[in-house]
Amino acid sequence: MSRSNDDWDELSERTRQRRKTRKKQNKRPMSLDDQADADFDEQHTSKFVEDLAGKNSSFNWMKDERNKRMFKKIENRIQGAMGTGTYDWVDRRTFDQVFDRLTLMSLYKMMNSGILDTLDFPIARGKEAHVFHGTDHDGQSVAVKIFHTSNAVFKNLMQYIEGDPRFGGLRRRHRDLVDIWVRKEHRNLTRLHRWGLPVPRPIAVQKNILVMEYLGSETQPSPKLRDVRIENPQPVFDEMLEFLAVSWQKADLVHGDFSPYNILWHNDAPIVIDVGQGVILHHPKAKEFLVRDVTRLVEWANKNGIDITLADAMYDVLEMDLSHVHRMEEE
Repeated sequence: MSRSNDDWDELSERTRQRRKTRKKQNKRPMSLDDQADADFDEQHTSKFVEDLAGKNSSFNWMKDERNKRMFKKIENRIQGAMGTGTYDWVDRRTFDQVFDRLTLMSLYKMMNSGILDTLDFPIARGKEAHVFHGTDHDGQSVAVKIFHTSNAVFKNLMQYIEGDPRFGGLRRRHRDLVDIWVRKEHRNLTRLHRWGLPVPRPIAVQKNILVMEYLGSETQPSPKLRDVRIENPQPVFDEMLEFLAVSWQKADLVHGDFSPYNILWHNDAPIVIDVGQGVILHHPKAKEFLVRDVTRLVEWANKNGIDITLADAMYDVLEMDLSHVHRMEEE
């Protein structure tokens, strides 16, 4: 708790400093219209906070004045995630499930630091996380993956964390597992991206929030490979087979959950997502996960008319000539 209180004190102090600066810069009295708008915003925020706290005791913390001020500063910037969009599941349940106290604090930090400007609309949801379209302070689209902190899903994913020396001293409290999982996905994305592999570019991570490159149009994300009819599947298979080979031989990583469900079709090319399950080669189940990944790719290839066996595909992954593949310089 001491860490959380320190964080809130730091955020509150920064808020007070910015408020003082704005007051010095603008000493003119507000017009009647501006004052009416400000009063309406205050009433709207107070009512929203009171409704939340009244329905769910877990939101009582929002009644605290400094927490209410924090929420007011970001409320308009997360409106799309709270109740608008093209999905029928965008409603108060989404807010209750995703935006707890620590998540809102992490969003506040990201918005104050310039990493994130708005959270616009949801683009995907799963057992572990919701993904939202957002924008950075330059107006560029980003994907914001917010991992749930209130369920026990991550306890079933311990097999992907235990045995990974990158995450030693593991504590089994749920919140710790969530934070470790998010850092794990960020580091796996970074590793794969540095080898030039087709994955979303990682941008930032803060507790249970991962910000990365957005893949899609202004209104909807790119579709998954399983939902697309590929006219010529052979080049797609070849590229994904090389993805697995480079991951294994060069990046020393196994995806762990490779399938058409975790591949997006973006600009007529496959992009691999959801790499949180990825394990390094020294993980005790790395070879088992590799065989499973290659098996799923072969099954997709066979369904699309490609004549390839698991044995041949495994040989290619393990022995493919990758002399043309080089690690990218860090930015």
